[in-house]
Amino acid sequence: MSHDDTASRLLNAAGPIFAEKGYQKATVREICAAAGVNLASVNYYFRDKERLYIETVKRAAQLRAEQAPMPEWPAGTPTAIKLRSFIYTILTRMLGTTQAPWQVRLMQREVVQPTSACRELVEEYFRPHFELLQRIVGEAVPPDTPPHTRRQIAFSVIGQCLHYRLAGDVIGLLVPADELASRYTTDQLADHIAAFSLAALGLAPPLGGAPGK
Repeated sequence: MSHDDTASRLLNAAGPIFAEKGYQKATVREICAAAGVNLASVNYYFRDKERLYIETVKRAAQLRAEQAPMPEWPAGTPTAIKLRSFIYTILTRMLGTTQAPWQVRLMQREVVQPTSACRELVEEYFRPHFELLQRIVGEAVPPDTPPHTRRQIAFSVIGQCLHYRLAGDVIGLLVPADELASRYTTDQLADHIAAFSLAALGLAPPLGGAPGK
């Protein structure tokens, strides 16, 4: 068994276990048993359980990004199109792929209950996308808009996407089943969040008709 194969087996086994139990409750013994490798393999390939966890979280983010890569826009692409496709990509990563649901659960756990993996996850995966979103926002606001305002606008966009991930079960209880099936697809949510955000930025008409109606 090669070095890469053993390390991959450990990462693949660790992902679902960490996602279900969290860092503290998951054990090296059960991860090694699930991977079919020697108990000493974690120390040999990853130094310790903490490093295995960090690499597992980063792998989850990498796999999710590969399943739904961020688009590359040609010069001159309208801001509205960039924002909508950015939102669609983020929603697809959160909601729209059916492969390996442990990936999203693990990253969600890390966001809600951060560990030592959070800083590396932010720097390598979240920050580049957040900076891209800020650049898109920057195209829609006056040049003298303060940096903190641009960041808060970007957080508002991300927050709308995250809501449908974190509150999915509650949404399912609040919304009629036929409406849930027909109006809450990834495409339709991307359309809604983009329209709402573009209206707030003054790039689209207000939702629901003219003001006052």
